[in-house]
Amino acid sequence: MIAALAHFITSVISALGYAGVAGLMALESACIPLPSEIILPFSGYLVSTGRFDLWMVALAGAIGCNLGSTVAWAVGYVGGRPLVERWGRYILLDQGELVLVERFFARFGAVTVLVSRMLPIVRTYIALPAGIARMNFWTFQLYTFVGSLPWCLGLAYAGLRLGRAWDNSPRLQSFMHGFTLLTGLAILIFAAWYARKLWRDHHPRRRDA
Repeated sequence: MIAALAHFITSVISALGYAGVAGLMALESACIPLPSEIILPFSGYLVSTGRFDLWMVALAGAIGCNLGSTVAWAVGYVGGRPLVERWGRYILLDQGELVLVERFFARFGAVTVLVSRMLPIVRTYIALPAGIARMNFWTFQLYTFVGSLPWCLGLAYAGLRLGRAWDNSPRLQSFMHGFTLLTGLAILIFAAWYARKLWRDHHPRRRDA
């Protein structure tokens, strides 16, 4: 599963260049679970080969985040809480998490978007509650970009460093192969848990009268 996903991501980036980076990050920010932890490090690796420029990768990624987040923001803005409550479980956003994020908005305001864009997992879904809260569109765009750029730059830079060290470090190669296996196992466990969660949501246990 992880190998197929990684192959898809690397194929898109290899074929489309910076546009592929932006498009994949747009999908991730539109609440489609494509891991930026694969997208950006691979792009950083291509920086180490001379194909990409580091800052262009970071900018393409941040622009993609804005594009995808705008879609999610619009869904929250137009559809409101009822729409997210009905369909949120399909993107792993349950009512408890929605309430939690709304409380963050009530307490900290728009800066929640800025901070959340630099946090794993949360960054993927923050645009929905921002739309529900009717956050100002241009403020949302600014905070999304400013919060996304360091994330994209940091992951791309990590890929750049790994790319430069890869050929000269057998120990690193061994570690990364082991890490890939562990990541694949974690994703399989996650997929099983998610399938079970959806099944239980659609087939609640009947209580005896």
